[in-house]
Amino acid sequence: MTTISRLVIQNGSAVSQVRTIQLSDSASLNSLSLEMLKTLTSEIKRDEDNQDLRSIVLTSVPGKVFSAGHNLRELTATSDKSHKEIFDTCSELMRAISQSQVPVIAAVDGLAAAAGCQLVAACDVAVCTERSTFSTPGANLGIFCSTPGIPLVRNVPRKNASYMLFTGFPISGREAYECGLVSKVVSNDKLDEEIRRITDAINMKSRSVVHIGKMFLYEQIDLDISTAYLRGTEKMVNNLKMRDAQEGIRSFLEKRKPRWSHGYEKN
Repeated sequence: MTTISRLVIQNGSAVSQVRTIQLSDSASLNSLSLEMLKTLTSEIKRDEDNQDLRSIVLTSVPGKVFSAGHNLRELTATSDKSHKEIFDTCSELMRAISQSQVPVIAAVDGLAAAAGCQLVAACDVAVCTERSTFSTPGANLGIFCSTPGIPLVRNVPRKNASYMLFTGFPISGREAYECGLVSKVVSNDKLDEEIRRITDAINMKSRSVVHIGKMFLYEQIDLDISTAYLRGTEKMVNNLKMRDAQEGIRSFLEKRKPRWSHGYEKN
């Protein structure tokens, strides 16, 4: 485990195959400063072709806050250029998450506000504790949460997103689960256990199959349904040509565990 720019990075062993990135700047409420955004992006992208890496977990020091969003001190500057750099860098981080070859999982314990809520919404999977809350309160300060609203409205129904964006009211972990912002809500002492259950399930699968599946999951969202099915059929046919697909089918028929290559080779 190493500490980088108020992040604690734990690279999983060959057994766990998980990279855990822990937000650990409690003094700033884990604010997403420009430095923090750049470091997070770098850590998401780092060594992304490593065959042993199967998932990335974003978490925080257990307590009251996951992330309170952007560092407001950086937004008091008068330079449009500095503001643009902050939001461009934040957008790059969100894209890095969706483009990562492996699933990125948010483990939330506490407040996730504004860009912190955006970070959760951008992750592939999100699990939160019952005491967690989520909000986009920027309008309260005269800064509408326009960029946080981008992944938010792609996760939850428009009425729920509008409620959060226009009022700034927080929603509970249970409400976040019910509207689709998080994948699961667990008791406060069960977060680590649930994250292990999810990462263990991912570890058991072919890395390459999960990768191509994740890429198409995001690709098809913006397609009309007819085109999506055409592309989906093409993806399935190409997937079946992969050695790992045929190995998976054989292992099922032979009632044994699959021996994945984790590669993209085709028969």
